[in-house]
Amino acid sequence: MNKHDASGLRKRTAKGNADIVASDYDRFLSALKTRIQTARLSAARAVNRDLVLLYWDIGRSIVEKQKLLNWGDSVVKMVAEDLQKEFPAMAGFSQANIWRMRQFHMLYSSDAILAQAVRELKSRVPGQEAPSFLEQAVPEGTKAPTGSAESPNLAQVVRDLVAAVPWGHHVLLLGKTKSAPELLYYIRATARFGWSRNVLLNQIKAGAYERAVTERKTHNFPLALPEYLAEQAEEWMKSSYNLEFLGIRREIKERQLEDRLLERLREFILELGYGFCFVGRQHRLVLGRKEYFIDLLFYHRFIKALVAFDLKVGPFEPEYAGKMDFYLNLLNDKERAPDDHPSIGIILCAEKDNLEVEFALKSKTNPIGVAEYHLQSRLPPELKGKLPSARQLMDVVRPILPTKR
Repeated sequence: MNKHDASGLRKRTAKGNADIVASDYDRFLSALKTRIQTARLSAARAVNRDLVLLYWDIGRSIVEKQKLLNWGDSVVKMVAEDLQKEFPAMAGFSQANIWRMRQFHMLYSSDAILAQAVRELKSRVPGQEAPSFLEQAVPEGTKAPTGSAESPNLAQVVRDLVAAVPWGHHVLLLGKTKSAPELLYYIRATARFGWSRNVLLNQIKAGAYERAVTERKTHNFPLALPEYLAEQAEEWMKSSYNLEFLGIRREIKERQLEDRLLERLREFILELGYGFCFVGRQHRLVLGRKEYFIDLLFYHRFIKALVAFDLKVGPFEPEYAGKMDFYLNLLNDKERAPDDHPSIGIILCAEKDNLEVEFALKSKTNPIGVAEYHLQSRLPPELKGKLPSARQLMDVVRPILPTKR
């Protein structure tokens, strides 16, 4: 007997009870699947949180006993061997991982981390454009009341923050971060945006922290979006994007740049950050008898907004802002869903003058950001002008090259 009857509109129970309308059943089943997936995700997060807190407690206990009883480092090996014997079915009790647990607790309990947390809390002032990482990422129950005279228990706050990030991410961060501000930056971003380990690794390799603290972002988000939404858009937008993975070493046209980005779409989305879903390239918009095309169109799952990218192989020009503003008007009018937030535009260009961008965006009512892209790794500022040019290198090499006969 077929799953559906001949009309394809009804399903029948096994014993011939009342007919079940297929569309009703499909909606019912879809809701059940969503509920199950949500429960599985919540359970996985709870397991991750409990595991991280377990490792925190193991690391803390070892450190405390070493201080109290003057135990040496050999206790780490003993703990690893005894836990592996007692819990043979559980992974994670290798000697290397026990060392990580000790390092993990010591690092997040250190004066450097707590001092950075204090600076983050004190930097929160009325009218501040972006709230501190503790206000953004720590669960509501751990926050101190606004205006409270009591200082929060910083150690507990930091402990709850790191528990929101899976252990594998912490292992990655322990080996690849160099300072307390950098470490807390990546913890905050991972906790808030749910970065996978691959996304986190890509962000570290691309120098997301360095760019966030040294390069100015240019956009009009505070003017065009509600405060809470402007803060989220500010978080995910970068001042510059590293497109070195494209392997481009010569001048190309805009369509060629678009082609290469689509060929390496996975790497591009990793560079954009978690939450971006690709909609299409040369996305067609119609107004009257004319057609317009957006280079690349994405949807951001967490901000719940369409994000249009306009690619430019040259420097930013003020007219680009007007063109993007026009595209966003069309997107909002014709394709924005009822529960979507206003569409956002990003102009991705080879270089920009921040003052010029600021004036170009002043009169625009739609949220627009302007960012640079880099096709090759840039020299650190301290090395600029100190390395030989290609001509100077050739002058040195030419005398020792074999001559043609």
